[in-house]
Amino acid sequence: MSTAPPAPTWDDLVTAALLGTDRRALPPALHAPGKEAPLALLDAAAVQTVRRRAGLRPAPAAAPPEPAPDDPRPQVPPAAGRRLATLLTDQPGTGSAGRRGAAPDLMELLPQWLALANARGYGAPPELLPALLNAARGRTDLRPQALTFAGPRALWLARLNPDWKFALRATPGGGVALPSTDDAQRVGQLWEEGLFAERVALLTALRADNARMALDLLTSTWPTERAEDRLMFLDSLRTGLSAADEPFLEQALTDRSRNVRSTAAELLSALPESALAGRMSARAASCVAVDHTSSTPTLTVEAPHECDAGMERDGVIPKPPNGRGERSWWLGQLVESAPLATWPPRLGNRTPTEIVALPVADDWRGELHAAWCRAAVRQRDVAWSRALLGAPSSPDAAGPGAVSLAERAKLLASLPAAERADWVAGFIAAHGLSEAFQLLGVCAVPWAGPLGRAVVDSLNIARDAGSYPWSFSGVMGLAERCLDPAEAVRLEALTAIPDESEDASPGAGSYWSEAFQRLVTTLRLRAAIRDELAPAT
Repeated sequence: MSTAPPAPTWDDLVTAALLGTDRRALPPALHAPGKEAPLALLDAAAVQTVRRRAGLRPAPAAAPPEPAPDDPRPQVPPAAGRRLATLLTDQPGTGSAGRRGAAPDLMELLPQWLALANARGYGAPPELLPALLNAARGRTDLRPQALTFAGPRALWLARLNPDWKFALRATPGGGVALPSTDDAQRVGQLWEEGLFAERVALLTALRADNARMALDLLTSTWPTERAEDRLMFLDSLRTGLSAADEPFLEQALTDRSRNVRSTAAELLSALPESALAGRMSARAASCVAVDHTSSTPTLTVEAPHECDAGMERDGVIPKPPNGRGERSWWLGQLVESAPLATWPPRLGNRTPTEIVALPVADDWRGELHAAWCRAAVRQRDVAWSRALLGAPSSPDAAGPGAVSLAERAKLLASLPAAERADWVAGFIAAHGLSEAFQLLGVCAVPWAGPLGRAVVDSLNIARDAGSYPWSFSGVMGLAERCLDPAEAVRLEALTAIPDESEDASPGAGSYWSEAFQRLVTTLRLRAAIRDELAPAT
């Protein structure tokens, strides 16, 4: 009695399919009269697939996820929730030839909506959390505000969907609850055993609550940390930086990593009474002096002739970038790192304004003033920032001058908000909008009345000049986000299409009309958003 050939296994079928039936004979059980080998193989694979699926044994059910945590904050009012849904689903169109049309760009209003909702203590509607996380996934600029608004439920969702893992990375400690600073045992255990993100979050939280405890924790494991980790940990010392950190930072000046040494030097230079600040002050002061022999007191500069080991240890980078002279490179680093209090007693007890006004010999003015700018920004010195900015109406304010527009924007950030807005308004009145974009970006939102009026007046002048609005698209975009919504009343008159002069660009009037219509509509939308997000009770 003959026995039937054994049925082929799934592996037999896969091997035959990969190699081909011309190179691999079919198992005997698959031979059938009148049926070609490829067809017989496919039929057998179909039957085996059904058998494999039907023969699966039930497995234990997976454990259900933990319930989502509660969010104690009140949800946004219904009208605000509907507005958020609209902002999250808006897909801005792409106009042709730079023409945006009169419709507002709703996605550009989303950051302001989130900031206002967070400021007023609201939480996100649960049904909008997936759309909110998707929006934050595609736009990194939204993530801080979006994750704050989304609250703990966003982290719960992120653990269930790999597409939203960014939320865990963006949250200190990956959303893990940190121990109380009073629980020394748990703090020590997390520092010794935690993941890197958890340790950074722990150190950051400790610096805000107990700076000394954080420093002791960091010192305990510093020699065994990786260089890239040491750099991140060192950066956390910016919070609560004080003279108590100086011994540790002095030790870090001898670190194996150049980046760690540079960061330690930068932190020490922000401590005016530190030994490093004193060393930098002495070095910088030896390079700059007042020459009283000429008819007008003049600053003379003698840049360093070498970068010695002490300078390098204190954070001076010896090799300059391409195209930069060594001596000017070293001088800039010394002056930038020296406390600004160095200069009045060194330069005849003059005020910062008087020092900045002095002529500088041998074309060193640009290098010296640029270094003072960096020092003023680093030390957040208002008096020096005012002196280096000068009057907004001066010819040098618009460049090229000794202080660039980018440096002026950084200096402005050191001033109080009202003074900052007044300076930029004066700049626009004197020089127009073409160079004002960087300066407007550092002004508080919404723009103060004088600044808003200066921007609107300058846009009106540009429209009357007959040019196209595309040259001012950056400023117009800022105006949509930053103008006080009350300015919509003044702008209404500018939405009409003006009569075009003979020398005007063809169609410029209608383009300006669209731009102003979009601006007015956006401002009114912002006013509606503000009303819908009334303070939570």
